[in-house]
Amino acid sequence: MRRRAADYRRPVRRKFSVWIWVLLGLLCIAGFIFLFFLQNQEFKDRVEQPILDKKSRTLQFPHTNQNLTDESANPNSYARQLLEQMTLAKAYIVIAKEHNNHHLAWELTSNIRTCQFLLSKAAMKNTQMTQQEAQPLIKTLSTLIFKAQESHYDIATTIMTMKSHIQALEERANAATIQSTLFGQLASESLPKNLHCLNIKLLSNWLTNNTLHHITNEIKNSPKLLDNNLYHFCVFSDNLLAVSAVVNSTISNTLHPKQIVFHLVTNEANYGAMQTWFATNNFKGCTIEVKKIEDLTWLTPSYSPVVKKLTKPEFRAYYFQGSLDNEPKFGNPKYVSLLNHLRFYIPEIYPHLEKVIFLDDDVIVQKDLTPLFSLDLHGNVNGAVETCLESFHRFYKYLNFSNPVLSSKFDPQACGWAFGLNVFDLVAWRNANVTGVYHFWEEQNSEGVLWKLGTLPPGLLAFYGRTEPLDRRWHVLGLGYDMNIDNRLIESASVVHFNGNLKPWLKFGIGKYKVLWEQYVNRNHPYLLDCVVN
Repeated sequence: MRRRAADYRRPVRRKFSVWIWVLLGLLCIAGFIFLFFLQNQEFKDRVEQPILDKKSRTLQFPHTNQNLTDESANPNSYARQLLEQMTLAKAYIVIAKEHNNHHLAWELTSNIRTCQFLLSKAAMKNTQMTQQEAQPLIKTLSTLIFKAQESHYDIATTIMTMKSHIQALEERANAATIQSTLFGQLASESLPKNLHCLNIKLLSNWLTNNTLHHITNEIKNSPKLLDNNLYHFCVFSDNLLAVSAVVNSTISNTLHPKQIVFHLVTNEANYGAMQTWFATNNFKGCTIEVKKIEDLTWLTPSYSPVVKKLTKPEFRAYYFQGSLDNEPKFGNPKYVSLLNHLRFYIPEIYPHLEKVIFLDDDVIVQKDLTPLFSLDLHGNVNGAVETCLESFHRFYKYLNFSNPVLSSKFDPQACGWAFGLNVFDLVAWRNANVTGVYHFWEEQNSEGVLWKLGTLPPGLLAFYGRTEPLDRRWHVLGLGYDMNIDNRLIESASVVHFNGNLKPWLKFGIGKYKVLWEQYVNRNHPYLLDCVVN
């Protein structure tokens, strides 16, 4: 037979290389090892899974050495099982009572008490609960819960019942919050008994001691009251002790107390007491003038829209007959006190002064404020610390911008600022007629449509575009409501402000801040000691 040519021969099959067989062998061995490891791991997982006791139908877990708190956080623990069953049992107690199944409710309550006793016992001993302690109770609670479920207290019924109870509790919580706010507001409006006692003793002294009248007359005629080379401060208040703390803290932290002049305005009821206090106490040579608002005879309803509004019967009815119940903060008498609005008439009360610092009666001065008198306000009228680090201190939170009178003239996102420490350039004030601007907006708000009450909203409008921002450290606010102010911020502040209901002269004032105020109150004064003792 003839052989094919070489090009047409069938290719010869070659044998596998030895190295290929070695590689296949190694892969097989690795596969066997992997399968063995996987099977061994599954066996361990089955060992560690909880064992179901067929008799008690209770889960049993291996326990480690841990206290009750750690054990309660561990889902594989007897304490955790008891806590979860207690929660479910409490829900079924409510439902059982509503369905008049008092016996089931009693059984659940009794077992919950036993459960609480065991948990508290374990907590006191700082040990974990054992299976012997927990298993009988878990079994009993499971039986009772199953019994409740068999009584058609299903999940849907439970959810609806608990939802109605949650709504009732929310309503009670809201009512309690409103009541608490009202009580807090009421307490903040009243003065402690010892302060009333102090005022009475000082007034009695004023009425019987003619020497005091001579001293005060000399102060009224002092040339220092008109000297613009001195540092002039003004405070308008009827709270004697608060004003005293403001004055004392200011002169205690200045280098030249004899160059300080304080201008105080109060009402007829507190005038005699305040005159006596500042005439008989040593304030390091500081000049202190006291006036009463009743002597400002030019401040009449025909001149001032706010005076006209405060004397209207309908406004007083709006305030005193509970129309402000939805906003308890507006129930504070300061909102209808003319003393609170005198800040807009400073240039007329003191026509010869060129620059003053206005202070609220709930501030404490911690550093020398005289550098503020040389501060350049760049032609502005008011120097104040802005408060728009949070969004709720912007214009739209104080004013009703749904009214086109406001929305067409002001930016709702404009930054608010604070009364309490204000540098007023009275020359620029008179040139810009800021009091006239204030009167305009008070007339526009005669029906209370632009804002409700207070002095800050009209102040934002009157000083709009005329306010120079001060460094935040000049004036730190919130000590009358915020318990979490940074201590470093308080220490660096020139003035701290107890704005809010928790005033430092009240018993429920914030304790860690009260010391800032109390250090400037002369607790050793004979009248104060006598009032506290008696």
